[in-house]
Amino acid sequence: MTLSGWIQIGLLFTLILACTKPLGLYLYTIYENKTPSKLRLSFEKKVFKLCGITIEGQTWKNYFFSLFLFNIMGLYIVFIIQLFQNYLPLNPQNLPSVPWDLALNTAVSFATHTNWQAYGGETVISYFTQMAGLTWQNFSAAATGMAAFFALARGITRHAKNEDDITVGNFWVDLIRSILYVFLPGCFILALLFVSQGVIQNLSATLEIVTLEGAKQSLAMGPVASQEAIKLLGTNGGGFFNANSAHPFENPTPFSNFMQILSLVLIPAALTYTYGKIAKKSKHGWSLLAAMILMSLISVSLIYHFESQSSPLFSHLPVHQGMGNMEGKEVRFGISGASMFSNFATGTSGGPANAMYDSFMPLGGMILLINMLLGEVIFGGVGMGLFGMLMFVIISVFIAGLMVGRTPEYLGKKIEGKEVRFAILYVALYPLIILLGTAWSILAPYGLSSLQNVGPHGLSEILYAYTSATQNNGSAFAGLNANTYWYNITLALAMFIGRFVPIYLGFAIAGSMVNKKIVFTSSGTFPTQGFLFVMLLVGVILIVGALTFFPALALGPFIESVDLLQGKTF
Repeated sequence: MTLSGWIQIGLLFTLILACTKPLGLYLYTIYENKTPSKLRLSFEKKVFKLCGITIEGQTWKNYFFSLFLFNIMGLYIVFIIQLFQNYLPLNPQNLPSVPWDLALNTAVSFATHTNWQAYGGETVISYFTQMAGLTWQNFSAAATGMAAFFALARGITRHAKNEDDITVGNFWVDLIRSILYVFLPGCFILALLFVSQGVIQNLSATLEIVTLEGAKQSLAMGPVASQEAIKLLGTNGGGFFNANSAHPFENPTPFSNFMQILSLVLIPAALTYTYGKIAKKSKHGWSLLAAMILMSLISVSLIYHFESQSSPLFSHLPVHQGMGNMEGKEVRFGISGASMFSNFATGTSGGPANAMYDSFMPLGGMILLINMLLGEVIFGGVGMGLFGMLMFVIISVFIAGLMVGRTPEYLGKKIEGKEVRFAILYVALYPLIILLGTAWSILAPYGLSSLQNVGPHGLSEILYAYTSATQNNGSAFAGLNANTYWYNITLALAMFIGRFVPIYLGFAIAGSMVNKKIVFTSSGTFPTQGFLFVMLLVGVILIVGALTFFPALALGPFIESVDLLQGKTF
């Protein structure tokens, strides 16, 4: 570990804090401002009329139906595009159609904001599929996450005046606003910044060059910068190239690497301030951000520590290992750049990679797993990170109410059995899918046949795959060949359930709370701000994750770490 590495980490968190309030205020203005400017109002009316959108509010059920239908249609379109990409334009490499199982997995992956990639982008997917299918889904899936969060936030904070006024917003309006005012302008600026650093943006065919030794080499081209921008700002994670952000055409310089990390977390952090404004409790929003930053600081420090250690396998060799575990990492980023990137890639639902996560030290890889296993609430994806955090807030407030023997309250509304049941189902759904998929795969020959490593590391690779899919992250331990019928179909199912069932459960809570009466706070009301609340919230998140997944983590990365100290590898 070096001083410059810690300075980079400190600078990153400082910039996150600096950007949270102005960006959060901007998001609040976009989504919740009741009196927009005349120019914006006129522009929106024309766009909504062109799209056939009415701006009337929707109940939580109608909102979910619109959200679900929109994403199903997008999934179907991307699936069809892949099957017929050999007949479509912008395919200078003449790539064939994508096999149906891989096409289904990819379509589900991008529709669910997962961006799990069981293929090499430059050798399987045409430019048309990249732009018209995958990049479009990057925008719509990220906008869906934003819409889902605002629907939940309105349900929790609003008070319906009568039985007919139990709306949580309009999905189509929230979707269009997310794309027009957040992702399109943000990605335009970010794409230009990336191009200035050397990220390519063209429609050229693969270049065939001759090296100095006289050998021939193929250099893949393509519209990379435009996809890179929404990949990061929308916490999508799907790379244009198979090497993702380790590829010099996607992430050329240390500065571009730093900006990619910052882009991943900008919107998830800013939404905490936005939520505080919606709830009219800014200190509560800052407390949520404090909980996220605390957990993120712990995880990035641990990853940096573990990856800075030399491998025990080389301890008896006359080899200097002052740089730490550089296996699978880019020299231009170093240990600190890889540690920060991997921490925020797994702490958000972005899932990009600038290093080979399968080559991390066992305990370093375990922290990446834990970041996802906690529910993708350490910032999480755009919208859905804070969405999941609010489920833990409800559970924490309920526990606090039990401690003092009174009905728990949250933002002036009583938390009753119905809300707690939905929150518990939300939290319990993820381990059910993850552990069931992992257990089945390690017991079946068609699950084990894809492994390149055996023993505890092989278990970690399978556990990581189902965790990444279910939590809609998309990163991977690449020692597992996931492009098989078994993994393409089961991981697609995990992604689909892990995306839409939790949204439904969260919306059910929003629908239940939107019609509740406001009760006056008293001395017995548990404060949802300050040090005590942050510690309770973080404790609940860590305990739920530790108790649920501790046996799997002990059998996987922890045992692998012990074996590594004894010189045994898998």
